[in-house]
This record gives sequence, C-alpha cells and structure tokens, in this order.
Amino acid sequence: MRRVVSAVAALAITVAAVLALAFAFASGLGACEGDEDSPPPAATVTVTETASPTASSPSDSRGGGMTVSVYLMRGEHLGVSHRTVPSSAAVATAAMNALLAGPNARERAAGLGTAIPAGTTLNGVVVEGGTARVDLSGEFAAGGGSLSMQARVAQVVYTLTQFRTVRRVDFLIDGGRVETLGGEGIMLHAGQRRSDWNDLLPAIFVETPAVGGTVRSPLTVAGTAMVFEATFVTEVLDEEGEILAQETVTASRGAPQRGRFSVEIGFLTHGARRGALLVYEVSMADGSRLNQVRIPLRFAVGQ
Repeated sequence: MRRVVSAVAALAITVAAVLALAFAFASGLGACEGDEDSPPPAATVTVTETASPTASSPSDSRGGGMTVSVYLMRGEHLGVSHRTVPSSAAVATAAMNALLAGPNARERAAGLGTAIPAGTTLNGVVVEGGTARVDLSGEFAAGGGSLSMQARVAQVVYTLTQFRTVRRVDFLIDGGRVETLGGEGIMLHAGQRRSDWNDLLPAIFVETPAVGGTVRSPLTVAGTAMVFEATFVTEVLDEEGEILAQETVTASRGAPQRGRFSVEIGFLTHGARRGALLVYEVSMADGSRLNQVRIPLRFAVGQ
C-alpha cells in the first residue's frame, strides 16, 4: 500500500513540474510578442545610461567595436545607416551619440541628411519598463517648421527603438518633460512609438542592409513596405550597374497597410568590391519604376 501511495505522490510531483515548465515557456513567448511596427531583436539596452557631455564622432574602424543603426533623412523620408562605434554596454547612448554627430561623408553621398539641429547634445538615457526617457539639450527644440520637427522626433524614436527593450520614447529637454515641441506644437504628451511616425517612412523601407554596410552572399534584405499587392522588386548591382541578382519580394501586407518583409538573395560579385541594393515598385499602369531607393554597399572580400 505504501508503495502505491509513494508512486502516486511521485507522479503528482512530476505532473506539477511539467505544468510549471509549460507555463514558464508560454509566459516567455508572450513576453517576446510585440507590435507590428516593432523591430526584430537587435541588442540589449542597459537599464540606466548617462551620456557623455558631448556627442562624439563614431569610429569607422573595422577592427572591432559594435554596429548600431542610425536613422537619418532621405529627403522627406527616413533612411538608415549602419555605424561602427566603440563597444559599450550603453548601446542606447552610443546609438544616440552617433545620431547626434550628424551624417558622415559616405551618408551624405548616399543622399542622407538630418533634421536634428547642429549642436544638439545628449544629457542622458534611462530605459525602464519598455520606455526610453531621452534627455536632449535645448538645441533640439530650436528652429525649423512642422516637417523638420516631426522628422527629428522620428529619427530619435527609430534610433532608440531598434533595441528590443525599448518600445516607446519619452522626450525631455534639459531635464524638463516635453509636452509639445516647437512653435508648430508637435504633441509629445505620450510615449512615442514607431507607428506614430509611419507617415515619414518611404513606401519601401529597407532597414537592412543599410548605408555603410559590408555584405556577403546570401544577402538578407528586410524592412517594411506599403505597396500595391504587397509586391516589389529588389536588385543587387555591381559598381558598373550590372545586375548580379534580382528577386520579387512579397511583404506580409499590401497597401494601404504596411507589411513586413525579409528575404535572402544569393549573388556572385565577379570580383566587384562595391555595388548597391536597388528596390522599387513596378507601376501597373505603364511598367515604370515607382518609389525607388538605392542603397550603396561594399562587398566582403572573397565573395
């Protein structure tokens, strides 16, 4: 009789352990779920970060460091560049300092600029509960019309929300909470998410690869798009403009919704060291190219 009771007790303990593991696993999956506009995991952000007094120029060294995404402007729409910066646990601070340093020569040649006023510095970044509270100097609120104000906010929001632990951004100017920005009265009363600034995205928004990137085959092309029937074309070109690879991509949603896409493209460089990624939508009316974006690339040696 005692053996039966012991066996039943052991079985009960085993079942309880299995159920506990299943619950923990399900909870972990729930924690990983995010909004449609949230990026894939990129890095882990230190909970509390204090910036250096001034934004330092990012390192262009390929011998070490870490890569962060910097969100700049291509005309009236957001564009992305990859920067190599010194390795640091304070990745949000590093990314913000790279952003505030402004576009480098390679980025300007690729048509990227910034709406953030020169001289803007970072007082600090605190990340807690999915919110990044970013404290900027007074220059951030100076000058510019409505589009300029919206663009500079979007640049900061996208740069900080590249990290998994950041879902939204609160703005402070020299320690004071910002409710409205500039004479145009841009409302910033609640945590700003990527989806709040979808109007500043190009129809085809490629987040990877980005300006400043060195790539090899197969090339991962990922981002979001709002195009007819969710379909557009990608081309990998060499420095002479010859097509090395071409692929039709289908996003998860078609216009007027914005869908995600991620595709791998194999290619041979035939010795080319530089090239570009070209993305565009084909007009259903006349076959012309719409919403074209060109991203210059470097090819890894030995391709």
